[in-house]
Amino acid sequence: MSTVTAQSRRRLAGRQGETVQRLVDAALTELAAAGYDGLSVRSVARRAGVAPATAYAYFASKDHLVAEAFSRRLQELPPVDADRRRSPTARVAAALDGIGRLVASEPELAAAATVAVLARDPDVEPLRDRIGALVQQRLVDALGDDARPEVIAALMLVFAGAALQAGMGYFGYDELADRVARVAELIFGSRA
Repeated sequence: MSTVTAQSRRRLAGRQGETVQRLVDAALTELAAAGYDGLSVRSVARRAGVAPATAYAYFASKDHLVAEAFSRRLQELPPVDADRRRSPTARVAAALDGIGRLVASEPELAAAATVAVLARDPDVEPLRDRIGALVQQRLVDALGDDARPEVIAALMLVFAGAALQAGMGYFGYDELADRVARVAELIFGSRA
């Protein structure tokens, strides 16, 4: 296990936490300005006002940095409103709407995150798992009693495929929640 992976597993506090947050904020700004191809850990370090060696102490690669930034943006989303008076399909759409709006409003982050989370970088793997767990938890929270494991697994597959297709330009990220909800309607049938 690399030092970076070990560091990413423990909670950073104080000055280290502030440095990581500055790097993440700088990465988001850099992505908006230069896109994934123009992003580097060095350019982010420069923008954050830290030495490149410091940035590399926390992030082994730009994919690692982008995955962390995307994970943090997902964590900042408001909690799911699981109004049980609504149909399961409507609750699925509501659970994923925030994610769809996030990636639609930050297309450079969305494109970069698509590449980053698919990277074969060992430092990205735990972040990929965290991102998946965040999406899954939103679905579980929204569905409550309807959150059978096989339903959640199916919806996660649909979400991943829809996110990839949106990233490939087949439809807009703002349609992501509705696309998944259409499949949820097939799963839940007349209860939708």
